[in-house]
Amino acid sequence: MKRTKLKKINWIPVVAGFLKKDQKILVGQRPENHSLAGLWEFPGGKIEIGETPEQALQRELNEELGIEAQIGTLRLACTHSYGDVGIIILFYEVNYWKGEPKAKHHLMLEWIYPQELKTRPIPEANKKILNDLFKALGI
Repeated sequence: MKRTKLKKINWIPVVAGFLKKDQKILVGQRPENHSLAGLWEFPGGKIEIGETPEQALQRELNEELGIEAQIGTLRLACTHSYGDVGIIILFYEVNYWKGEPKAKHHLMLEWIYPQELKTRPIPEANKKILNDLFKALGI
């Protein structure tokens, strides 16, 4: 019996944060010069070598939003593949932050009601787990 060789997928570990205020969540629109340009996402980014997921999210929120964040509980983990690249996304609750979030990386930021994610253009990785995202957000 001949075995077919499976193509190896490269995995990228990613963290994202749920920032909540007045029943709303913070989302940012991806910049034009990046992959998935124009789509709305939760703030976060790639975990670098030597970082814990929580450290990576603190760093990313500082770089992207200019805030100092206290990272809370892991609420959801999922995987998705974009062709030959797989991502594992760890979604964390952000309990507290210092400073007002500013769009340092995204085209714009918006505080939206979670249900608005249904009508926004969001990455396929998030779209396919929308019900799980709502549960993780406590909806």
